Amino acid sequence: MTPVELSRTVLCAVRRAVDDGELDVVVPGRADVVPPGPGGCGDYASNVALRLARPAGQPPLRVAEILRQYLVRTDGISDVVVTGPGFLNICLLGTEAALVREILRCGPRYGHADRPTGQLVQLHAPHELRAVVVMDAVARILRSQGALVRTSCAGRPEPAWTDILGVQVDAHGTPDADARPVPAPPAPPVPAAPPTDPTPLGRDATRWALLHPAPHDRPRLTADHLVQRESNPLFRVRYAHARTRALTRNAADLGFHAEPGDPHPRPQPHSRGTAAAVQHTGAQQAAVQQAAVHDTTALRHALADHPRILQTAAAHHAPDRLARHLVTVADAVLPFLVTVLPRGAEKPSAAHCARLALAEAAGAVLAGGLTLLGIDAPEHL
Repeated sequence: MTPVELSRTVLCAVRRAVDDGELDVVVPGRADVVPPGPGGCGDYASNVALRLARPAGQPPLRVAEILRQYLVRTDGISDVVVTGPGFLNICLLGTEAALVREILRCGPRYGHADRPTGQLVQLHAPHELRAVVVMDAVARILRSQGALVRTSCAGRPEPAWTDILGVQVDAHGTPDADARPVPAPPAPPVPAAPPTDPTPLGRDATRWALLHPAPHDRPRLTADHLVQRESNPLFRVRYAHARTRALTRNAADLGFHAEPGDPHPRPQPHSRGTAAAVQHTGAQQAAVQQAAVHDTTALRHALADHPRILQTAAAHHAPDRLARHLVTVADAVLPFLVTVLPRGAEKPSAAHCARLALAEAAGAVLAGGLTLLGIDAPEHL
């Protein structure tokens, strides 16, 4: 169950409580679900009970207990714990395996709309490099959410913008008077691009340099985006994707493949009195301990949050949100990747298959996000 689906589930619980006369409130349009904060537990938390307490005329804890009764009877939810003044902490059934299975099923299209929504959006940009590149990325993201998009520019795009940076513009000049753009929040003003010609950086580095900063920040079109070091966010994102692809190839050489499941190793039963049951090589113990201590919660939350990020980036015309989310995914998956393959004499197990599946899921999210930004996701780096 993704955060978007869980949000709908919480709203359904509110609606059922209203229909049964337990609550006398107007069902809100949305219910926020986020990773639990300090003092919380479970997979996700919601403050919907705190928001409904005043209109319901009841204490937040009472509202939370009412909603808890409905949520615990919902398929896919194992438990709901009320903490603090009335936060709902929700535990999901088979969260990680189900999430990984869904991502692997969708591949790089994870988080995309299943079908066209019928929404028509016309985007128009001034004849300025960053504005045109941002428009191109916004159009890609909107199309991933099922919208029909037409783009136009005040002037004919420069040849380098289309040939090198891969910008696609449907028309140039004055926007079509008959077009009816969907109302959207006004975008912040886009800073003018520096006078330096950015195209020597190439397509990927230039697009990242223009898309990653927030709209109010001035982009840095420097060679820093080309260096292969940890301080370069673009390198971390592309390197993380390339590493996931390499692990798939390495696992095939070792004779195992991805299979969603529990990525944490389980102790194997041994026959009593057998010396082999109590003696393990140092390499085996080190590998098991290293795998066991790594917490995949942050990675799981980042992957589950990907559909919401795409929806938000589309609604606010903000590809920078997607770019920063990819950095979050990369930073969460990179420490985990060293635990995927067996070490030394260790044999591939179900835990290794599950870890490989989780790594491949992260790779799919990174590949899909980079593609929407118009940036290549390399198999080798």
